[in-house]
Amino acid sequence: MEPPIFYSKAEFIETDTGNKVSRRATIAGPQNIILGGKTIISSGAIIRGDLRRTGPGHAVVISLGRYCLVGEGCVMRPPYKTYRGNFNYYPMKIGEHVHIGTNTVVEAATIGNHVEIGKNCVIGKFTIIKDCAKIADNTIIPPNTVIPALSLFAGSPGRFIEDLPESTQEIVEAQTKQYYTRFQPLDR
Repeated sequence: MEPPIFYSKAEFIETDTGNKVSRRATIAGPQNIILGGKTIISSGAIIRGDLRRTGPGHAVVISLGRYCLVGEGCVMRPPYKTYRGNFNYYPMKIGEHVHIGTNTVVEAATIGNHVEIGKNCVIGKFTIIKDCAKIADNTIIPPNTVIPALSLFAGSPGRFIEDLPESTQEIVEAQTKQYYTRFQPLDR
């Protein structure tokens, strides 16, 4: 078993569903952000739920499933495009057991379940990442890319490197659950 990862209880807000959100994270428009439970939002992360479609009351929702980890300094903002002169944001849906590394910028449309995204990555607008995929550290995924299930992408621009084993789902699920268990308050 890996050693615990300690954090200061004063720095994190823990919700009824076990989400742990750093007080040093920026959660803009929290009413438009859905956390599935047992999700960790690290210090310095920025999640933009305050961006709107054209017109009032058209907030864009960002949803994260259970056991997600948003690393330090990550920026998550919904994808946008201009259509007939109108600037529109679109929803972002992130599945369960997703690990996003430090200092990564995400503007994906959809990220599936059991996905690992490394540190210092850029996930371009409207990217779709299928289940059980992995993005290596320092990878830049161009806008509108579809990352197939069980595939590893790396490089700048990111390209297919190899197929991942069928056991990827179990491995990633075990890693995310273990990380959540290891993430312990220093001052109980």
